[in-house]
Amino acid sequence: MVFSSVTFILGFLPIVLLGFLVLASFGQRRMAAGWLTLSSLVFYGWWNPWCVPMLATSIVANYILGSYLARNPSKIVLVLGIIGNLLPLLYYKYTTFLLTNIDTAFGFDWHLNEIVLPLAISFFTFQQIAYLSDAHDGAVVEHDFLNYCLFITFFPHLIAGPITHHREMLSQFGNPENFRPRFDNISIGLTLFGLGLAKKVILADPLGTVASPAFVAAADGQGLPLLDAWGGALAYALQIYFDFSGYTDMAIGLGLLFGISFPPNFDSPFKARNVIEFWSRWHMTLTRFLTAYIYNPIVLRATRARAAAGKPLPRRGKMTPGTFLALVAWPTILTMFISGVWHGAGWQFVVFGVLHGAYLVIAHGWRALKASRGWKLDDDRLLPHASSVLLTFVCVVVALVFFRAESVPAALNLLAGMVGLHGVVVPASFANLPLVAQVVASQGLAVGAGQFVQIEDWATILALLAFVWFMPNTQQFMLHFRTALGWRGRPAWVQAILPAMTWRPAPIYGVALGVLSFFVLMQTFSSAPTEFLYFQF
Repeated sequence: MVFSSVTFILGFLPIVLLGFLVLASFGQRRMAAGWLTLSSLVFYGWWNPWCVPMLATSIVANYILGSYLARNPSKIVLVLGIIGNLLPLLYYKYTTFLLTNIDTAFGFDWHLNEIVLPLAISFFTFQQIAYLSDAHDGAVVEHDFLNYCLFITFFPHLIAGPITHHREMLSQFGNPENFRPRFDNISIGLTLFGLGLAKKVILADPLGTVASPAFVAAADGQGLPLLDAWGGALAYALQIYFDFSGYTDMAIGLGLLFGISFPPNFDSPFKARNVIEFWSRWHMTLTRFLTAYIYNPIVLRATRARAAAGKPLPRRGKMTPGTFLALVAWPTILTMFISGVWHGAGWQFVVFGVLHGAYLVIAHGWRALKASRGWKLDDDRLLPHASSVLLTFVCVVVALVFFRAESVPAALNLLAGMVGLHGVVVPASFANLPLVAQVVASQGLAVGAGQFVQIEDWATILALLAFVWFMPNTQQFMLHFRTALGWRGRPAWVQAILPAMTWRPAPIYGVALGVLSFFVLMQTFSSAPTEFLYFQF
């Protein structure tokens, strides 16, 4: 059951919401929380009921262990608890990958049975590891079992995030005010859900039909010419952008229907001026988790080791290469390696993570150099700003080729096409233009239709890139109303010119969104639903 399916929209959601509103209207907060927990388990078990006992066992075991750690902090127990959470993740997600590589390396000719990956295992594993760590550190103040169950299972975020933190969620589940039906929450929640559904069905899914053939051809060893290679890569970059953005909007909207705010998880990442900013905008809750529970502890340990060795900490803007390597480069590379492996079992995901780690090290190094020279860190003038955004975007697209490709060789094959090693085919509709014709003749370029990405596909890609770069995102569109938890976004520059691009509870917006939702629902109901891309992680 996916958010964009008929079963969810016309069956599951109305029933669950009606039951919640009835119980909440009579002040039955505990029963409403229990109803949501049971409904979420049904939602989770819709794909594979056999996964529900594993999830339930994980919840009970981590709750008991967290309660123990809160009363009796123990490093040994904490480490054993973390290992206990990681072992199922390692088994289900990485066993086949490891055995396949061993088989390939030594030629054992093993017959490997497929291991079915339980949905959301990466997400609820991270959440529960954070809970254990904070319980050990005395940072957990809420120990209600029902609220904890709802914190882990709440269906809007269960499958693909946001990766929520116990502190921000348990307090909401324990607040009776959040269990009182509010028309504004329902109105805003449905608006966000509709906008997210439109991104998924109208934008992301059609882009997938453009990107997939190009990546399949690259995996089969076919050399793609320049425009086809770039078209496939850009189509996928936009597909995952709108797919994940749409899921985030739908998840936040669904949470609001039940009075719960999720943390922001997506903030126009393709507008980022550097990769540091990109990761503060893309999958924001994953970045938050990696920073708090992996990067910061590594840096803290390295800092203490240097202090014990009598090495002073660097002053601001005065970092030696050795210090930069120990406190920035090494922790960053390791953290992003873990991020890449978390996303999937395959060497292409390792390359994706390490590549982003290298991007971040270069970005931090450049900023450290500018700080040491007293240069301005960010130049807001139009040309430097636009150049930074474009360079960051190209770096992200290159990394996403590895993220999407079936293997490292397939990714390298597509990248070879993107740098022109497989030739250039100029669309016939452009070949007769005076300037283009001269270039075609002088360089001996081939003329013809793109094999995978046609001229109309390019028009769509360019239009959507303009939309991504210049239009307000959903949170900015809903600027004056409660959406994501603690959201403090600024309005987009275009909203100062066109105030109408800011949502208000007025009839004109209701009609416009109603018409959009009608067409989106017709499209949704007329085709088979497709899973969100992050469901596989």
